[in-house]
Amino acid sequence: MALFFFWMVSRASPIKKDTDALYKWQAIMVTLYSLYIAMVILVMGHSSLVAGVSLVGGAMLGMMLIRRRYVWKAFLGHIALIFLVTLIPYFGFTIPNLRQMTITSFPLDTYSYLTFSETTAIENAISASIFQNGTLSWDTFNQLRFSSAFFWRTTHIYMALPKAIFIIYMFRTLLLILDNSKAEIMQYANQDELTQLKSRRYGLTQMQQALFTMGNKQDFSVILLDLDWFKNINDNYGHDVGDQVLFEVAQTLLKSLPEDAIVSRYGGEEFLIVLPNTPHGCAMAIARQLRKDIAQKVIKNDNQSDFYITASLGVYTLTFEERTRIQSEYKALALEEETKQQAETQQAYTQKCRAKKSSTHKIATQQTDSEKTRAQNRVSHRRKRAATEVSKAQLPSDICQRLICIADKALYEAKDRGRNKVVSANDMLAAEKDKIAVLYATS
Repeated sequence: MALFFFWMVSRASPIKKDTDALYKWQAIMVTLYSLYIAMVILVMGHSSLVAGVSLVGGAMLGMMLIRRRYVWKAFLGHIALIFLVTLIPYFGFTIPNLRQMTITSFPLDTYSYLTFSETTAIENAISASIFQNGTLSWDTFNQLRFSSAFFWRTTHIYMALPKAIFIIYMFRTLLLILDNSKAEIMQYANQDELTQLKSRRYGLTQMQQALFTMGNKQDFSVILLDLDWFKNINDNYGHDVGDQVLFEVAQTLLKSLPEDAIVSRYGGEEFLIVLPNTPHGCAMAIARQLRKDIAQKVIKNDNQSDFYITASLGVYTLTFEERTRIQSEYKALALEEETKQQAETQQAYTQKCRAKKSSTHKIATQQTDSEKTRAQNRVSHRRKRAATEVSKAQLPSDICQRLICIADKALYEAKDRGRNKVVSANDMLAAEKDKIAVLYATS
């Protein structure tokens, strides 16, 4: 069983993202564990310590690791099996039990557990007097009630099983409460309460994941949107109306943007829109449409007249060529840093060797050789690790902030141009490069 479960773990690891396949293997695991419990109950008895620990402990551990619905159903099945094992001998069926087995040990002595105590002998005698033909009838049922064997078996059913069911049910309820609390906490952490959009932290996390999972020849666009004159709205109409404006703008964004867009409230009246696998032309078209949709949005005010709002947007697209260049620079920087660390390690080792060579003692020489070997092993291990890290290097950890900072510059340019504008950061960067090239040519 242990080898099989180790194989199950190795088999389930590659499919951990495939929910259907993972649930299938979990159901197989629960079924096999149920068969194991059945064997324990049949061979060792349902009242044994092994059966009790396997029943309750296995259910509690399973509920923390795999789907609880499977574990709960299997646990109820185990309870039904215990009832069956308890009652079936009284209907003429013999079930194998460890007490009825004969075992042989070294040296070759045979031990029989058939009459392991006086209690077993008394129970057998009472059962023999009650069951004349080996089966239970209604006439002998009242006599059976006074049998010590039946009394102790029913004691397990009346006292042990209800406790086991109560423990597992309470544990299952506790896990459900913890799951609901965790889900509620994650919702508050990942979702902005006012706009129902993603929070800033969660939006940045998803943005980074999208960046690191980009395919080849794919562009990555970022739009930073800011509502115009939002402070005046709060001052003139009140903060409740300002909250209404933020919520309605958020709903407009959700309706106008594609499904794969990552929309989050970046802060205050600013919204961050991430468009994976979107070239610059498409991102600009989306931004212009957003500006029109927001400008046409009528904000209904119960106390005063209705009014319109506008927004300014800055757009930046990280092209595939630019991303490749950043990756190359990042890998080169990581390799340079690792080379520097290796040089410092080698220098420290050289100084230590020089200090050791000042002593001519044999033990000191042996220690120096041993330290030399250990130092070489450490350097070799670091070189292998550095090569692995450099090969896996993708983008700097602050790449998200870099892209947002560039889009923010375009946003401020839109504000300077009179607001209610869409400005491309890529066009701004291209214009700056052309200007620098002209200045360099004239100089």
